[in-house]
Amino acid sequence: MLELTMASVSGADAGATAGMQMAEAPSDPGAMLRVGRDRAVCRLATPDDWLFVSRVHLEFLCGPDGSWHVSWIRGSLADPSSEVRLILTGQPPQPLPYGGTAKLPTGGSGELVIHDRTGPRSVNVGFYHEA
Repeated sequence: MLELTMASVSGADAGATAGMQMAEAPSDPGAMLRVGRDRAVCRLATPDDWLFVSRVHLEFLCGPDGSWHVSWIRGSLADPSSEVRLILTGQPPQPLPYGGTAKLPTGGSGELVIHDRTGPRSVNVGFYHEA
């Protein structure tokens, strides 16, 4: 099971958790959770006017062995207006490259932070991958 929580935070609301969203999916091969602006395909959706987040920004996919991976989906722009950092419990933050994929630890937790390069806004997506 993969559990996600998401909070959209602007500079004035730093530290607030109002508007938090949650989603989960079983660790079955092919299971998928998406984060982005497109409510039709994303289980966790950001505000429509937050254009630094793509229609489908992050995709969590369960592999054939029950392990989960997260990918930053490349959009139509060559240079994104955001940056994504992966923070695993007990480790320093590491960038997730544009178009890149990272494996999530089984039985572990952490957070992905999407930062707007043009303003003090972020989308924080916490995860817990149940063993």
